[in-house]
Amino acid sequence: MPVEICGGTLDSGRQFGMGMKIMDAIDRKIVALLQENASLSLAQIAHRVGLSQSPCWKRIQRLEKAGVILKRVALISPESIGVGLTVFVSIETGDHSSAWLAKFAQTVTAMPEVMEFHRMAGDIDYMLRVAVPDMQAYDAFYKRLIDTMPLKNVTSRFSMERVKSTTAYPLPAEPRGPATRKKP
Repeated sequence: MPVEICGGTLDSGRQFGMGMKIMDAIDRKIVALLQENASLSLAQIAHRVGLSQSPCWKRIQRLEKAGVILKRVALISPESIGVGLTVFVSIETGDHSSAWLAKFAQTVTAMPEVMEFHRMAGDIDYMLRVAVPDMQAYDAFYKRLIDTMPLKNVTSRFSMERVKSTTAYPLPAEPRGPATRKKP
């Protein structure tokens, strides 16, 4: 039985994420292609997934509207633009109030060196991924960070080598229907 997804239909009724219906095989192919190379033309994507351009474009628009595709960007080599030092910063705080978090989040997200900012479960409260040119630049960032508001503990870990880096998420396999037995 087909199910509705942002104005289109799919063959599965299973859900994932924020109530969005699971993508079909063609949607997953489109997402995989765009994760690998967002500069592919519509004609190239349509050809590779076996659709004409119009239905392919409608699927891409549905995926954007559903929040699966957030935006299309160019990935830059950090070393080529002079920010080759990556630092992972673990932060513990003594204050867990929503007012403190709001102020801290506003302050940290305004710092251009912060590439990622996560609220964590476990023994640390926040984790930052920071990109800076060198140790001197990190020291300046660190001093600005600890001057923003009281922090219980800040631990810095410096990346020596980027072994793997990808922005492409693994896509779940297409759900299979109930197994059918062949009659002898």
